[in-house]
Amino acid sequence: MRKKLILSLLAISFALAANSQTASLSPNGDKQAEVGRKKVYNEDIDPIEQINQAVAKAKSEGKFVICQVGGNWCPWCLRFADFITNDTTISNVIDESFVYIHVNYNPRKSQSEEKQAQGKALMKRLNNAGRFGFPVFVVLDAEGKVIHIQDSSFLEEGRGYHQEKVLRFFRSWTPKAYLAL
Repeated sequence: MRKKLILSLLAISFALAANSQTASLSPNGDKQAEVGRKKVYNEDIDPIEQINQAVAKAKSEGKFVICQVGGNWCPWCLRFADFITNDTTISNVIDESFVYIHVNYNPRKSQSEEKQAQGKALMKRLNNAGRFGFPVFVVLDAEGKVIHIQDSSFLEEGRGYHQEKVLRFFRSWTPKAYLAL
């Protein structure tokens, strides 16, 4: 009898532990599997080349570039991508003033030497933006110069993002606002 009780408790503990590892809180506090989120970072492209192409496009359109640096491994990165996609006010501000790119960065040492070198070059190019955690937002002017690095924790509220804080960030770094100084 005692063995059955212990085995039952172990089975329940194992099931609860497995469930807690695969599910997390969504921005509104409901449990949902993060793995079900849309993957927005292309892990197969050279991030420096991606940035260079975005800068060229921004220059031709009179915009700035916003690099959302992170990866598909980062739940907060994917939450932010969902957040701005689903908020038309924010997505309109972005579309009007920025070339917005998701720049893949994986800080794990288990990657190939080539990927590690790419990551080091990326962080050098973006003024070591990873020091703020992920996602981190890097604003580049039309020449590709880093003009601002935004720590995403200042845009959060609870388990999600705060619309007014996010809008203030984007509106403060539009070409019109920045060049008006």
